[in-house]
Amino acid sequence: MTGENIAPPAAGARMSWWEAPERLRRAVEDLLGGRVAEAVTQPGGFSPGVAARLRLADGRRAFVKAAGAEPNPETPELHRAEARVAAALPPAAPVPAFCGAVDQGDWVALAFEDIDGRPPREPWDAGELRRVLDALAALAATMTPAPVEAPTAAERWTEQFRGWRRLAGSTGVDDLDPWALGRLDRLAAVEATWEDAAAAGATLAHADIRADNLLLTPDRVVVVDWPWACLAPPWFDLLLALPCVRMQGGPPPQEVFDAHPVAAGADGDAVTAVLAAVTGFFVHMARLPAPPGLPTLRAFQRAQGDIALAWLRRRLDGRP
Repeated sequence: MTGENIAPPAAGARMSWWEAPERLRRAVEDLLGGRVAEAVTQPGGFSPGVAARLRLADGRRAFVKAAGAEPNPETPELHRAEARVAAALPPAAPVPAFCGAVDQGDWVALAFEDIDGRPPREPWDAGELRRVLDALAALAATMTPAPVEAPTAAERWTEQFRGWRRLAGSTGVDDLDPWALGRLDRLAAVEATWEDAAAAGATLAHADIRADNLLLTPDRVVVVDWPWACLAPPWFDLLLALPCVRMQGGPPPQEVFDAHPVAAGADGDAVTAVLAAVTGFFVHMARLPAPPGLPTLRAFQRAQGDIALAWLRRRLDGRP
């Protein structure tokens, strides 16, 4: 543990519950069976829409997320994808109970059980990190074999995980990390093998484990926000999560990964291939303009890319 938090904030351009269209709010109230008396916006995460804890007039509570086509037209489709997964997850999954969805075409809202918990502290607390790492092992076990239909990791990420190949065919990349710049062709070749490396996965992976997608209660670690769920190896979630853990004050990713039970028996070349793909994604995406409504996303990706690249360099250079 470093005790230092170097992470940019995970924050979208949140809007309040009361700013959502009245027709949507009324439909959500009909879904929940009560009128909203209080709404408290939750700041964490990258959705540019509504994310609010609601108290109904009869005292019941719910968490609602909602988004329209503006400012980010991709968000409603992500909510639809999450609704399909949330509706099918088994009761044993460490997730909030799904109350239902409202889809009005231009706006989509999802309603969940309101979890009386909080995200992990930043920078990471050692005890809380141990809880989360244990929870990732339990999550992989619960989600193997996958309890719901989902695309494979290759189907989900085939366009995004081409960062090194895009950079290798581009001009204006002289500002890349010197080690990476001198090895773009090699990095692109390793990245190109990632789909085969992940093909045997039968685990339903969350594929976006970050501190702001976790809620800690006294006896549970609850995993929220499942729009990217896909079939992958059991170590996929751990690998994707560790650059963010390091960025938010946790230990070096290679130390955690190599000691974690979900990585036991993992094929080393497969791990390196997926890590190359993830690193290329972060490095390439960090160079693009910020998407509408997500002002801190590129800095968040850049910081993870720097950490993932250092981890990838160790693996490719054969260092422990």
